[in-house]
Amino acid sequence: MKILVLSPYDGPLNTVRPEAELFIAISKLGHSVTIMTQADAPYAKICAEAGIKIIDNYPSKKICLRTIRLVHNELNSGDYDICYAFDSKTIPNAAFGSIGTRAKLVSYRGTTGGLYRHDPSAYLTHLHPKISAIVCNSNAVQRDVKRRVWRKNVRVERIYKGHKVEWYQTEATLRSEFNLKESDIVAICACNVRPSKGISVLLNALNTIQNENFHMLLVGNGYEAHKDEIASCSMKERIHLLGHRKDVPKLMKMADFQIQPSISGEGLPRAVIEAMAGGTPSIVTTTGGGPELIKHASSGLIVKAGSDIEMSEAIQSLINKPDSLSLMGIESTRRINSNFNLNESVTQHIKLFEQLI
Repeated sequence: MKILVLSPYDGPLNTVRPEAELFIAISKLGHSVTIMTQADAPYAKICAEAGIKIIDNYPSKKICLRTIRLVHNELNSGDYDICYAFDSKTIPNAAFGSIGTRAKLVSYRGTTGGLYRHDPSAYLTHLHPKISAIVCNSNAVQRDVKRRVWRKNVRVERIYKGHKVEWYQTEATLRSEFNLKESDIVAICACNVRPSKGISVLLNALNTIQNENFHMLLVGNGYEAHKDEIASCSMKERIHLLGHRKDVPKLMKMADFQIQPSISGEGLPRAVIEAMAGGTPSIVTTTGGGPELIKHASSGLIVKAGSDIEMSEAIQSLINKPDSLSLMGIESTRRINSNFNLNESVTQHIKLFEQLI
């Protein structure tokens, strides 16, 4: 097979790696892979070293005539079977660029919500008539997309991004950096704050936690919107606002458990995957793909989205049983290894591509 991929590779390592390693693995199986991305991105160079052709281009906007021409010419001159586009800029350009070629167009979808038949912009992306298949990163996203797609000949497939636990093995950040003791129970929430992330729910839940040895790390941008809630929280002295950090996997490794309080809009939360792969259990909510990652009471806890009462009870239960956290961590790593591994993702992608052509 010949596959042309359009995707941005200039993001954080842990964001890009599962996707890039997928195509490196597909290439090693004898398929011809070309990736159109930023050539100076670290993983573009890694892909090039693995023998993958790199075309230095990322569209400047959703309709970029230069990119459309480049895609069209590459697909025709290279006689590609598959064109696979990954984000809101590459999908519309790949769609228009693939018109008049024999390539089957595949798009990637990683979040629930935001895709509607009455929205004209949706017909530039996943509802574009050139789309042959949409790969969804969770069952939750697949269910959401199936409700929006009106053409019966479009395949909507759930394929988890594949991971290797060794990617996430790292030394833990020293607790002394935050004046924390080894005997403290530490939880972490890592996200870029939006209303859908449910930070108010988390802060309301923290109001009921009385344990003086419990600390909460809030990592990422946007927590300033909740400064009044944090200031009025009963455990405000034990809430640590860390802002943007480049060492999130190390912080996850240091923490006893991770909390994902989202109330809507999740696909398969990357922060939860990183935590689990590193042996840190999580509390997730019922929205999106979080419940697909966690086996309740075995590798973490699942609570009702938007319920600060259930969130509080879950946090308190983990504080009360610190010995169970290490067992949950072991099970978390096992689940990533068995259910969300790279080899399975490669197998399912190749099967889909072969069925399309």
